[in-house]
Amino acid sequence: MKKDPLLAWTPAAVVFDCDGTLMDTERHWEHARELVRTRHELADDPEFPARTKGLHYTDCGRLLADSAGRPDLADRMARELLDAFTERVAEDPATAPGAVELVGMLGRFAPLAIASNCPRDVVEFCLGTAGLLDYFEHIVVPGDGVLPKPHPDPYASAARLLGAEPTDSLAVEDSLCGIMSAARAGLRVIGVGPHPEGEEQALVDLWVSSLAEPELLTWAGTRIPRQTRGG
Repeated sequence: MKKDPLLAWTPAAVVFDCDGTLMDTERHWEHARELVRTRHELADDPEFPARTKGLHYTDCGRLLADSAGRPDLADRMARELLDAFTERVAEDPATAPGAVELVGMLGRFAPLAIASNCPRDVVEFCLGTAGLLDYFEHIVVPGDGVLPKPHPDPYASAARLLGAEPTDSLAVEDSLCGIMSAARAGLRVIGVGPHPEGEEQALVDLWVSSLAEPELLTWAGTRIPRQTRGG
Protein backbone atom coordinates (compact mmCIF):
# COMPACT_ATOMS: atom_id res chain seq x y z
CA MET A 1 0.00 0.00 0.00
CA LYS A 2 1.34 3.41 -0.93
CA LYS A 3 2.22 5.60 2.03
CA ASP A 4 0.52 8.95 2.50
CA PRO A 5 2.77 11.98 1.98
CA LEU A 6 4.46 12.58 5.31
CA LEU A 7 2.87 15.98 5.89
CA ALA A 8 -0.60 14.48 5.34
CA TRP A 9 0.06 11.89 8.06
CA THR A 10 -0.14 11.92 11.85
CA PRO A 11 2.36 9.64 13.58
CA ALA A 12 1.43 7.68 16.69
CA ALA A 13 4.83 8.44 18.23
CA VAL A 14 7.88 10.57 17.42
CA VAL A 15 11.47 9.61 18.15
CA PHE A 16 14.23 12.21 17.89
CA ASP A 17 17.93 11.92 17.59
CA CYS A 18 19.53 14.36 20.03
CA ASP A 19 23.08 15.17 19.02
CA GLY A 20 23.14 17.34 15.90
CA THR A 21 19.35 17.16 15.46
CA LEU A 22 17.92 18.81 18.58
CA MET A 23 21.21 20.09 19.91
CA ASP A 24 23.72 22.08 17.88
CA THR A 25 26.59 19.86 18.98
CA GLU A 26 28.12 18.36 15.85
CA ARG A 27 30.70 21.16 15.94
CA HIS A 28 31.68 19.96 19.42
CA TRP A 29 32.26 16.43 18.12
CA GLU A 30 34.35 17.91 15.31
CA HIS A 31 36.43 19.78 17.89
CA ALA A 32 36.82 16.62 19.98
CA ARG A 33 37.88 14.53 16.99
CA GLU A 34 40.43 17.14 15.92
CA LEU A 35 41.79 17.41 19.46
CA VAL A 36 42.35 13.65 19.66
CA ARG A 37 43.87 13.55 16.18
CA THR A 38 46.29 16.34 17.12
CA ARG A 39 47.13 14.82 20.49
CA HIS A 40 48.10 11.53 18.85
CA GLU A 41 49.76 13.21 15.84
CA LEU A 42 47.47 11.59 13.29
CA ALA A 43 47.54 12.68 9.67
CA ASP A 44 44.73 14.94 8.54
CA ASP A 45 41.76 13.11 6.97
CA PRO A 46 39.21 15.55 5.47
CA GLU A 47 36.65 12.75 5.01
CA PHE A 48 36.80 11.53 8.61
CA PRO A 49 34.06 13.83 10.01
CA ALA A 50 31.56 12.72 7.36
CA ARG A 51 32.43 9.03 7.86
CA THR A 52 31.97 9.21 11.62
CA LYS A 53 28.99 11.55 11.92
CA GLY A 54 26.38 9.91 14.14
CA LEU A 55 28.57 6.93 15.07
CA HIS A 56 28.83 5.78 18.68
CA TYR A 57 31.86 7.44 20.23
CA THR A 58 33.48 4.05 20.89
CA ASP A 59 33.28 3.25 17.16
CA CYS A 60 34.82 6.61 16.40
CA GLY A 61 37.61 5.93 18.89
CA ARG A 62 38.25 2.56 17.25
CA LEU A 63 38.47 4.15 13.79
CA LEU A 64 40.91 6.76 15.09
CA ALA A 65 43.04 4.06 16.70
CA ASP A 66 43.00 1.98 13.51
CA SER A 67 44.07 4.98 11.46
CA ALA A 68 47.00 5.44 13.85
CA GLY A 69 47.94 1.78 13.47
CA ARG A 70 47.36 1.39 17.22
CA PRO A 71 44.14 -0.60 17.76
CA ASP A 72 45.19 -1.06 21.38
CA LEU A 73 44.45 2.66 21.93
CA ALA A 74 40.78 2.42 20.89
CA ASP A 75 39.36 2.61 24.42
CA ARG A 76 41.68 5.45 25.40
CA MET A 77 40.84 7.49 22.32
CA ALA A 78 37.12 6.90 22.86
CA ARG A 79 37.38 8.23 26.42
CA GLU A 80 39.36 11.25 25.23
CA LEU A 81 36.71 11.96 22.59
CA LEU A 82 33.88 11.80 25.10
CA ASP A 83 35.71 13.92 27.68
CA ALA A 84 36.51 16.62 25.13
CA PHE A 85 32.94 16.60 23.80
CA THR A 86 31.25 16.90 27.20
CA GLU A 87 33.61 19.71 28.18
CA ARG A 88 32.64 21.69 25.09
CA VAL A 89 28.93 21.03 25.60
CA ALA A 90 29.17 22.34 29.15
CA GLU A 91 30.88 25.49 27.88
CA ASP A 92 28.54 26.10 24.95
CA PRO A 93 25.19 24.25 24.99
CA ALA A 94 22.83 25.31 22.21
CA THR A 95 19.69 23.98 20.57
CA ALA A 96 19.32 23.64 16.82
CA PRO A 97 17.09 26.23 15.14
CA GLY A 98 13.41 25.33 15.55
CA ALA A 99 14.07 22.49 18.01
CA VAL A 100 12.27 23.99 21.00
CA GLU A 101 9.24 25.01 18.96
CA LEU A 102 8.93 21.71 17.10
CA VAL A 103 9.28 19.53 20.20
CA GLY A 104 6.61 21.57 21.99
CA MET A 105 4.20 21.21 19.07
CA LEU A 106 4.81 17.50 18.49
CA GLY A 107 4.44 16.75 22.19
CA ARG A 108 0.83 17.98 22.03
CA PHE A 109 -0.30 15.13 19.77
CA ALA A 110 2.20 12.29 20.14
CA PRO A 111 4.42 10.77 22.84
CA LEU A 112 8.09 11.56 22.34
CA ALA A 113 11.34 9.66 22.89
CA ILE A 114 15.03 10.05 22.19
CA ALA A 115 17.18 7.49 20.36
CA SER A 116 20.83 8.46 20.68
CA ASN A 117 24.30 6.99 20.34
CA CYS A 118 25.53 9.25 23.13
CA PRO A 119 25.72 8.11 26.77
CA ARG A 120 22.52 8.71 28.73
CA ASP A 121 24.05 11.27 31.08
CA VAL A 122 25.28 13.34 28.12
CA VAL A 123 21.84 13.24 26.49
CA GLU A 124 20.10 14.20 29.72
CA PHE A 125 22.57 17.03 30.31
CA CYS A 126 22.10 18.41 26.79
CA LEU A 127 18.31 18.26 26.92
CA GLY A 128 18.27 19.65 30.44
CA THR A 129 20.28 22.71 29.44
CA ALA A 130 17.79 23.30 26.62
CA GLY A 131 14.72 22.89 28.84
CA LEU A 132 13.58 19.94 26.71
CA LEU A 133 14.18 16.94 28.96
CA ASP A 134 10.66 16.80 30.42
CA TYR A 135 9.06 16.46 26.97
CA PHE A 136 10.53 12.97 26.47
CA GLU A 137 9.00 9.89 28.02
CA HIS A 138 11.96 7.66 27.23
CA ILE A 139 15.63 7.97 26.31
CA VAL A 140 17.13 4.97 24.52
CA VAL A 141 20.92 4.65 24.27
CA PRO A 142 23.21 1.70 23.50
CA GLY A 143 23.62 -0.87 26.26
CA ASP A 144 21.55 -3.53 28.02
CA GLY A 145 21.05 -5.43 24.78
CA VAL A 146 20.50 -2.32 22.61
CA LEU A 147 23.08 -2.10 19.83
CA PRO A 148 24.13 1.37 18.63
CA LYS A 149 23.01 3.00 15.42
CA PRO A 150 23.10 2.09 12.51
CA HIS A 151 21.54 -1.04 14.04
CA PRO A 152 17.73 -0.67 14.27
CA ASP A 153 17.67 -1.31 18.03
CA PRO A 154 17.52 2.30 19.32
CA TYR A 155 14.54 3.28 17.18
CA ALA A 156 12.73 -0.04 17.46
CA SER A 157 13.10 0.06 21.25
CA ALA A 158 11.96 3.68 21.49
CA ALA A 159 8.80 3.07 19.46
CA ARG A 160 7.99 -0.01 21.54
CA LEU A 161 8.45 1.89 24.80
CA LEU A 162 6.06 4.57 23.53
CA GLY A 163 3.46 1.90 22.81
CA ALA A 164 3.53 2.38 19.03
CA GLU A 165 4.34 0.20 16.07
CA PRO A 166 7.51 1.35 14.31
CA THR A 167 5.58 1.70 11.04
CA ASP A 168 3.23 4.16 12.78
CA SER A 169 6.13 6.17 14.20
CA LEU A 170 8.28 9.04 12.95
CA ALA A 171 12.04 9.50 13.35
CA VAL A 172 13.82 12.85 13.10
CA GLU A 173 17.51 12.48 12.20
CA ASP A 174 20.50 14.38 10.81
CA SER A 175 23.03 11.61 10.01
CA LEU A 176 23.17 8.69 7.59
CA CYS A 177 24.02 6.43 10.53
CA GLY A 178 20.83 7.42 12.36
CA ILE A 179 18.68 7.44 9.22
CA MET A 180 19.77 3.88 8.50
CA SER A 181 18.89 2.87 12.06
CA ALA A 182 15.40 4.37 11.86
CA ALA A 183 14.67 3.03 8.38
CA ARG A 184 15.82 -0.46 9.33
CA ALA A 185 13.50 -0.34 12.33
CA GLY A 186 10.59 0.53 10.03
CA LEU A 187 9.98 4.16 11.07
CA ARG A 188 9.23 6.92 8.63
CA VAL A 189 12.00 9.50 8.63
CA ILE A 190 12.46 13.25 8.44
CA GLY A 191 16.05 14.09 7.48
CA VAL A 192 17.48 17.39 8.69
CA GLY A 193 20.27 19.38 7.07
CA PRO A 194 21.68 20.00 3.59
CA HIS A 195 19.90 17.91 0.97
CA PRO A 196 21.97 14.79 0.38
CA GLU A 197 23.07 13.26 -2.89
CA GLY A 198 23.71 9.73 -1.66
CA GLU A 199 22.08 6.84 0.12
CA GLU A 200 19.99 9.01 2.44
CA GLN A 201 17.69 10.11 -0.37
CA ALA A 202 16.10 6.68 -0.67
CA LEU A 203 15.65 6.23 3.09
CA VAL A 204 13.78 9.37 4.09
CA ASP A 205 10.22 10.58 3.56
CA LEU A 206 10.99 14.29 3.84
CA TRP A 207 14.10 16.47 3.91
CA VAL A 208 14.13 19.83 5.65
CA SER A 209 16.99 22.27 5.85
CA SER A 210 16.32 22.80 9.56
CA LEU A 211 13.69 22.12 12.20
CA ALA A 212 12.63 25.75 11.80
CA GLU A 213 11.36 25.21 8.24
CA PRO A 214 7.88 26.84 8.11
CA GLU A 215 6.19 23.93 6.33
CA LEU A 216 7.31 21.54 9.06
CA LEU A 217 6.21 23.80 11.91
CA THR A 218 2.84 24.41 10.25
CA TRP A 219 2.28 20.67 9.92
CA ALA A 220 3.19 20.07 13.56
CA GLY A 221 1.00 22.92 14.74
CA THR A 222 -2.10 21.64 12.95
CA ARG A 223 -2.11 18.06 14.27
CA ILE A 224 -4.94 17.17 16.67
CA PRO A 225 -3.82 17.23 20.31
CA ARG A 226 -3.89 13.87 22.07
CA GLN A 227 -6.31 14.95 24.77
CA THR A 228 -8.97 16.02 22.25
CA ARG A 229 -8.46 13.50 19.45
CA GLY A 230 -11.53 11.45 18.74
CA GLY A 231 -11.49 7.64 18.92
